[in-house]
Amino acid sequence: MTLSIIVHGGAKTISEDKVAANNAGCLAAVEAGWAVLTQGGSAQEAVEAAIRVLEASPTFNASLGATLNNDGEVELDAAMMEGNTLGWGAVAAVQGVRHPISVARKIMNEKPRFLVARSAERFAAENGVEMCAKEDLVADEQRQEWQEQQEVLDRPNTIGCVALDASGTLAAGTSTGGTTNQQAGRVGDSAVVGCGLYADNILGACSTTGDGESIIPVVLAKTAIDFLNGDRHPDEAAQMAIDVLASRVAGEAGCIVLDSEGRVGWAYNSQDMAVAYMTEELDRAAVFTKKESRQLQKAL
Repeated sequence: MTLSIIVHGGAKTISEDKVAANNAGCLAAVEAGWAVLTQGGSAQEAVEAAIRVLEASPTFNASLGATLNNDGEVELDAAMMEGNTLGWGAVAAVQGVRHPISVARKIMNEKPRFLVARSAERFAAENGVEMCAKEDLVADEQRQEWQEQQEVLDRPNTIGCVALDASGTLAAGTSTGGTTNQQAGRVGDSAVVGCGLYADNILGACSTTGDGESIIPVVLAKTAIDFLNGDRHPDEAAQMAIDVLASRVAGEAGCIVLDSEGRVGWAYNSQDMAVAYMTEELDRAAVFTKKESRQLQKAL
């Protein structure tokens, strides 16, 4: 077993002028999570730290960079799961919460474990999660795109992270602003255990990204983890899961996977996917936007 962490900034089309921002954001996120792991922190803490970095960046579709719904507002979903007890927590359709992943983590030991809208916002405020005016999360770029009804290329459906800590515990997290101009109140896959994320110390953990309405019916995260049976490498398991989605439904998706040994894998059927990872076997974190040319990508 080796300490490992992997993050994704979404399966999407990344225009040339956004490559550097995607790389920098994913790298900063994985470094934040890695610092937690190497200081003896838990996988849950590492996942939260990494995703908070992505949520604070306008480059990614989570919190500050989230897309706007059909009312021109930001609504956020997030979830976390850990693989020891199969504990989980999720929130959806929340507004005015800067870091919904932190709410999802706090709710993991509560019942109910899935809160939406005002109930989730009230829970966040009562538990010390940073709140703000809902308008503060509307970035200028997203407001302009929404007002002008522009076609959006660089808006992933979800960002996420998977980590393995020194105790052998795996954790997965997701966070998203949904899809551009979605109906207010829509909830996709990101906050749904088995679809947007899954973690089980016996096999591995996964975070997904893409079209929620396509990910949910094939239970993509759990499907990827099931394919780890028989000591299959996470790369192969991830690709098999994406192949299942592509064969059964229309839509783009991607997933990142760690197995119980800390091996790393990911796959996607979109044009690009922003990914960064770090393990004890590497001298420095690696970051990519295209997998097929992995060896040519810049490892920072």
